[in-house]
Amino acid sequence: MGLISALNTSLNGLVLNETMINVLGNNIANAGTNGFKSSSAQFTTQLSRTLSVGSRPTGTNGGTNPRQIGLGATTAAIVRDFSQGSITNSSSPSDLAIEGDGFFVMQGSDGVSYTRNGSFTRNSNSVLVNAGGLTVQGYGVDGDFNLITTQLSELSIPLGDLNVAQQTGNVVMNGALLPTGVVGSLGSVLNSIPMYSDGVGTPAAGGTLLTALSSSSTSVVPLFTAGETLTFAARKGGVETSGLNLDVTGATVADLMALIDNSIGIDSASTPPGSGQTPGVAIDGAGQIIVQGNAGTVNNLEISIGDLTSNGASVPLVFASTQTAIGESTVTDFAVFDSLGQEVKVRMSAVLESKTPSTTTFRYFLESEDDSDADAFVDTGTVTFDSEGNVIAGGLKTFAIDRNDSAAVSPMQVTMDLTQISGISSATAGSTLSIQSQDGSSPGTLTSFVIDDAGIINGVFNNGEIRTLGQIPLARFANTQGLVENGNGTFVEGVSSGSPFVTTAGNFGADALRAGAIELSNTDIGKNLVDLVVASTNYRGNARVISSVQQLIDELLILGR
Repeated sequence: MGLISALNTSLNGLVLNETMINVLGNNIANAGTNGFKSSSAQFTTQLSRTLSVGSRPTGTNGGTNPRQIGLGATTAAIVRDFSQGSITNSSSPSDLAIEGDGFFVMQGSDGVSYTRNGSFTRNSNSVLVNAGGLTVQGYGVDGDFNLITTQLSELSIPLGDLNVAQQTGNVVMNGALLPTGVVGSLGSVLNSIPMYSDGVGTPAAGGTLLTALSSSSTSVVPLFTAGETLTFAARKGGVETSGLNLDVTGATVADLMALIDNSIGIDSASTPPGSGQTPGVAIDGAGQIIVQGNAGTVNNLEISIGDLTSNGASVPLVFASTQTAIGESTVTDFAVFDSLGQEVKVRMSAVLESKTPSTTTFRYFLESEDDSDADAFVDTGTVTFDSEGNVIAGGLKTFAIDRNDSAAVSPMQVTMDLTQISGISSATAGSTLSIQSQDGSSPGTLTSFVIDDAGIINGVFNNGEIRTLGQIPLARFANTQGLVENGNGTFVEGVSSGSPFVTTAGNFGADALRAGAIELSNTDIGKNLVDLVVASTNYRGNARVISSVQQLIDELLILGR
């Protein structure tokens, strides 16, 4: 009985050390496998054969201890070491390493699995995958590039295919406006030559057809003929305004006045304080077209021969200046972008409108030749400064530009921040305005991407824009030892692992991610080789016990002959 037990005990020892050698061999074989987690076999004793349970001490005997003979050992557990492996840099921006706890979530034909190997690439559909073709699961984005954190989906990084444009929604202006300048109390006034409608001295009126309009009170020769196209472009603050066209056929003097008004971009609602002027274009009883502009030297108007043409030929409609615009003022031109990324030009002028012992108020005018309606004028407003040059009123202004002549969103709404403008300047420097920043952009194509420590994929476009393309979360388990290895460096949820808790890196115990890096195997080659020597020695020792028992059995057989 004793010899047979020794054989079984030694046989268990052989099996256990074979298991140990298998585990160590797997560790060593995967020493170069990215994200591999090594394992160790843990043994425990089996039941023992009890020869005596022992006895209590008596008055004449000190008692005896139990006498038991062990029946070998068995495998208690094969424990995987999920400690951090070394991290090395990679040349690929899509490679990721987890610093600390957590797993990447993968999706394949067999369902969801989890891995520590962050060696990812983009497939032919620009989807992020691993070497086995499993897709990386994460949070995608909506049409406005906002993260959708309610569900996991595959992550796409369409380099060269994704095109975006950002509509300008906010503009920040800066500069300094001179509070001690001349108040803008007068605008330009220009009068045309008298015009007549019938060749017998009847002054023209708004309803007079252009084909009946004459510059002579005694001539019936019209200034214009049906079928002609008029073009008008004057100068405002020394800069030529946008040219607008008018078909003469069926048009009236009122249409011509609207052409002049719209091209110049006059704000008819802003009357210079104390001037009695009404900005705009009108016709008086003598048949003269009167053009009255807005205050400020930068809004001074000039209309010369050649500014009005018919089919390219100059029209002899002369305007004489009777009043020059005055007032401390400045102007700046800047560009914003519509929803298609197309540039929209904006002209902003500011004029000193009023001042008191404690405040200064400037009126600003916004114009755009790219506004789809006929009038270049867009909007106006005021900004007021205190005695220290700080904005105390009118710091924000939202204006709209129509884009009905394009497929862009119309009207485009832009909020302008004027709080960075100072109400303090010197007479030498004068008033200045400029754009500090705006949040729109021209069309751009996705050219590269970077992944930050939180797993957010940031797409970089060739127009300088950076947009969120998605986020890679991490899964955590209450008992990582309960995970079941699934091949290809992946694990699946086990009965004792608990359900996965998916969160973003840096939250709820999930640690950071490192892009352009790979986690190496955590196999300790030196320790595994030493353990392999120990396991081999133990295996030989158990084999020697079997050999010794065989010799004893042979002796018994000899005695029986």
